[in-house]
Amino acid sequence: MAAAKHKAMTGAEHSRRSADVASRHAAPANSSDSGVSQATGVASNDALSRDNAVAHYSRMRRRRTRRAILRGILVVILVALLGFGGLAWAYINNINKRLTAGANEDLLTILSERDKPSDPFYMLLLGVDKSEQRAEEEGSEYWNYRADTIILARIDPRDVKVTLVSIPRDTYVDMGYNGEAKINSAYSFGGPSYMVEVVQQFAGVPISHYAEIDFDAFVAVVDQIGGIDVTLPVSISDPEYTGLDLSAGTHHLNGWDSLMLCRSRHAYDEYGGGDFYRAANQRMVISAIVRKVLASDIVTMSGTISTLADYVTTDMDLGTILSLAVQMKDLNIDTNFYSGQEPTISTYYDEIWYEICDTEAWQEMMRRVDAGLPPYASEDEDFTAGIAGSISSDSGSQYGGVIATESGLDYSGSVSVLNGAGVDGLATSVSETLNGRGFFATAGDAAYLYDNTFLVYNGDDAEAKARAVAEVIGGNPEIIANDGNYPLDANVVLILGLDQSN
Repeated sequence: MAAAKHKAMTGAEHSRRSADVASRHAAPANSSDSGVSQATGVASNDALSRDNAVAHYSRMRRRRTRRAILRGILVVILVALLGFGGLAWAYINNINKRLTAGANEDLLTILSERDKPSDPFYMLLLGVDKSEQRAEEEGSEYWNYRADTIILARIDPRDVKVTLVSIPRDTYVDMGYNGEAKINSAYSFGGPSYMVEVVQQFAGVPISHYAEIDFDAFVAVVDQIGGIDVTLPVSISDPEYTGLDLSAGTHHLNGWDSLMLCRSRHAYDEYGGGDFYRAANQRMVISAIVRKVLASDIVTMSGTISTLADYVTTDMDLGTILSLAVQMKDLNIDTNFYSGQEPTISTYYDEIWYEICDTEAWQEMMRRVDAGLPPYASEDEDFTAGIAGSISSDSGSQYGGVIATESGLDYSGSVSVLNGAGVDGLATSVSETLNGRGFFATAGDAAYLYDNTFLVYNGDDAEAKARAVAEVIGGNPEIIANDGNYPLDANVVLILGLDQSN
């Protein structure tokens, strides 16, 4: 996706302006802009006390806005496309009521507000088995259920990236007031709000949105979108439990087979830790659904969300979901959809299996995720690779990249590389180098030729990224803040001069 051409200044004008800006600009900060806090590996007693949780998060909570312009425009467009204004509004309101029926004030109080619609945010995805049979046998109250699937998603509308990190349901945590237990029991202790509270404390990041999905949704939604395509590295045979029997290779799955793939763990008994391979397949199925949904138009997308509304509890209404989908429309699943799992050590204690968090490795993984990098630095860290299904055909995109260093350089974020040297292929070559170091770089052309390379950063938090880009390309280029004369669609704009072509 090439960056758009922009109007640049002549060399003399640029020199005068940049010198003035540089003289006013403060010295670079000596730390990165990563917002992740230290993940603890175990939840602290204080933070997870049921008695003080609501008051604590009420103080943090910002007033939620419902006036997002893009969301309003999308709803109006949807009404126009559906026709019959009154009926269309009734249709939209019906979807919203079903989507948000379970989002009570406790949940909304716990969730963190974003500063800008384009800011990266975290969303908690839960898979809960709430079949009619189970509800009849045990009742429909939340304390009769546990979360079978826990996925922490980082969604970045600005750089158009998605990261899914599975948290094993057997992860052992100290929940303070509620004692020491498996993390999935947090749902039965306090429902969605308490589950969010426990996970965000455990992961060390704020959670802005929540979606609880009944497993039956996989059947309905996958059938609604006409099935999905998945690729399996090894064959799967699970005759006694799910009945699934799939050969290695690419398959087009209907809703039922997709659900069975998400539930199948005994098919991986020979590899050990079937839950881990099942979790990897769940992330693959989610990515395949996202790929298909984002490729559809607004009306088709709305129909899919309407189907999903019968199986989902979320704080997001139709307008919010459509707005996010438009922002993520250009998501490249093969290169910008990352997948990983909390590193744990399996332990058998008192006749019960627990997953004990490898705290140091977990903290490092969350630092990478928060920097917009793949969860794993190399394929060696992902023991499911080559066995469970993968999200993309480009497996290399799931690994690598460098996070901010002690020198305060931040090797993450978006970079628009503009060719101002007039040398064919220069911007593409530099973009590829930057992508290999953890950035999301795109190539384009500058409107004018320049003798010297320089960088422009958008916002104070992007300065560390600009200095990291300068370190990668070398040559000591000038770094300046954007004064409005350069593109704003990336964290950093890199304009290549003739000096970079030598």
